[in-house]
This record gives sequence, structure tokens and C-alpha cells, in this order.
Amino acid sequence: MIIRNEVKPRIGLVGNPSDGYFGKTIAFLFNNFSARTILWESPQLQILPNEQDRSHFKNIEELVEDVNVNGYYGGIRLIKATIKKFSDYCSEHHIIYPRKNFTIQYETDIPRGVGLAGSSAIITSTLKSLMQFYKVSIPLEIQPNLVLSVEKDELEIQAGLQDRVVQVFGGIVYMDFSREIMEKQGYGKYEIMKVSLPDFFLAFLEQGEESNKFHSNLRYRYERGEKEIIEAMKVFASFAEKAKEALEKKDYSELGKLMNANFDLRREIMGDEVIGEKNIEMVEIARDLGSPAKFSGSGGAVVGLIRDNFLELKRAYESRGFNIIRVICEG
Repeated sequence: MIIRNEVKPRIGLVGNPSDGYFGKTIAFLFNNFSARTILWESPQLQILPNEQDRSHFKNIEELVEDVNVNGYYGGIRLIKATIKKFSDYCSEHHIIYPRKNFTIQYETDIPRGVGLAGSSAIITSTLKSLMQFYKVSIPLEIQPNLVLSVEKDELEIQAGLQDRVVQVFGGIVYMDFSREIMEKQGYGKYEIMKVSLPDFFLAFLEQGEESNKFHSNLRYRYERGEKEIIEAMKVFASFAEKAKEALEKKDYSELGKLMNANFDLRREIMGDEVIGEKNIEMVEIARDLGSPAKFSGSGGAVVGLIRDNFLELKRAYESRGFNIIRVICEG
């Protein structure tokens, strides 16, 4: 039996980055890219390398180019860490699974380092395959916590629950991570929204940066109790509440205002040096053409509303060296 799973990247619409700080967010998956795993039974446990995990090069120049595109780490470490956490979970919950081995391989075309949750897509796809292969059932609400623990505990990647929730649940998800809810049940309140989305574009850098740069600074400032950061997280959460209402009413003008406000607040608390010149430029290109825009994640890509101006947006972004696509939503 061959087990195949596919997980899509996500766009954080409103509320991020408050998901890691007892906030509220709305995010959705889109179909332009995906991460895929294929798993089958085999005599030994084997993880097959992807192009991102290559170790043979024609020369130094080719190695440098590979590092520039893929970084120093491919997907093997993500899969190894997921397998370990899956085993840990089974041990902690006294789940006995069959002692059989497998081979697993992965593919992904999700752009790296631009805040589209490409790493968690590989982890989530791997976890789904392991659950199917070993016939282990993990509650839907717990799966995002397990995916997050792979990244935070095993790989020391700073992140919040938003990406993992929407990639497990699928569709458009409103997430409430309020402290009282999290402390009571260990996970948030998740609502799959049955709403129509407006037309979005996604613009992104050719080569991004790991989101740890953005998260580590915020985490440090939050944990030391900076009032500005604590209050900002409450405001981000309020944006998500208002955006939920705007989507339900199909008030896309209000949604656009909230998207702009989300980015502006993030820029205010983090400063232009941390946000980065290219990220600011991507947002400003959209706004100059009448389209609200904000980070889709933690930098490297922006999501914006299309207002009968996609061709103008496409010309503007491409002329300045950025990638741009029309977002194809799930469903």
C-alpha cells in the first residue's frame, strides 16, 4: 500500500503574529503550491532525500547557489523530527503501533523562507502519513500542537499555532488562542469559516529569510513584559474579530482596511530595520495601486486585495524583481 498526502501553504489574513501570544487570527490555505509525502512499507526505515537535501555538486559555485536557494537544511530533518515526535506521542499515550518499517519521500514547490508555512506543510503531511500507516488516531485539535512541538522542541524554530491549525483543518479558519481557552484545554477554539473570499494576489521575494529573525525579537520583548508588545497583541486579535465579521458580511472594503492596519501596527512595533526594505517595498507597491496589503506570514511575501488591477500589479512587481501570482483558493 502506498500512502500519499498533500498539504497546501497558508496565508495569514489578519491577526498574525498574535497566534503565539494568546491572540486571534484568520488564515486560509491556497492551491498554487503544495508539499507532498509518499510512504510505503519496506524492510528498513528510510527517508529518501529531495533535491533540497543534495550533497553532490559540480563545483563551489553550484553549492553556493544551492545554499542561496535552499539554505543549509532540507526536509529530511523535518521528517526525522516528526517521526520522533510521533513515537514520543504514542509512548506518552500508551499507544501500541505495529513494528513495521517504511520508506518515505517528499516533494515541495512551496517557496522557501517567505512566510508561507512550507516547513510545517512537510511536517503535517508526514504526520498524516504516519497516522495512516500505523492506524493511529490523534484528535484533530491536538495534531497542530504536535506539529508545533516538532518545530519548537526538536528543531528550535520559533513559531505559533496558526499555520499548523489551518494546515490540519484546511479551508479558512478563525482561531482564538485566548489565554483562558489555551490554559483550560491546551489548544485554541477553531472555527472553519463558510465564507467566500475576495480575489487576492501574493507577491514574494525570490529568496527569503527564515522567520526566526522576526519571531525571536518579538518573543524576547513579549516575555520581558514590554507593554507596547502586550498591547499590540490585543489589537492584532481585535483586527481578527473585526475581519471575521467583515468576511461574513462580504465587506471587503473593511477587510482591506484591517489588512493595512495589521501591517502598519507590525511595522510600528518592530521598526523598519527589522521589517526590511524589500518587505516594505512590496507593501507600498500594492498600496500605490489601490490594493490593501500585509505580510502573509512573517516576511518575504505579502498578500493583497485585487481590485480589477492585477495586470497593473503584475507589471509593477515584476519590473522591480518580485514574483507575483493570483491566489487560487481551496475549494
